Amino acid sequence: MNPRISLTKINPKAYATVLAMQKYVDESGLEPLLLELIKLRASQINGCAYCLDMHSKDARAMGETEQRLYTLSAWRETPFFSEREQAALALTEAITLVSEGHVPDDIYAQAHAQFNDSELVDLVVAIATINTWNRLAITFRAEPGHYQPTERVKQRAASVAQK
Repeated sequence: MNPRISLTKINPKAYATVLAMQKYVDESGLEPLLLELIKLRASQINGCAYCLDMHSKDARAMGETEQRLYTLSAWRETPFFSEREQAALALTEAITLVSEGHVPDDIYAQAHAQFNDSELVDLVVAIATINTWNRLAITFRAEPGHYQPTERVKQRAASVAQK
């Protein structure tokens, strides 16, 4: 598929708006690897090749294991994800597929048991943000394969390794 238009060239203000949401998420204090997992899971559901390429590379740069990346779409069937990650992944799926049943009370309660109120708001904003990126990349046909982790991602990877 060929790219359709470049959002950054056609409407840099629109791009900057979504980028500001992403900056908020990145600075929220939620664990960087957790954020990459939700980005990947939402992108799997939405079928966003560009975002899958980007966030799998970022997750690897931050030290995520191949095993967890390969089994992410079947996370419920594995012992590889913490309760906090499971709650975030379940919420990611519910929000991404919101037209199929909204966000069920049990999934919300599971997430609220793992995240305080402020973290929960940040998590929902993070999920909404990756869904926005997915829709932009899919609609404008962003071309996967060229992305390389930036210095910012490498710095976040170093901070993850220090913890």
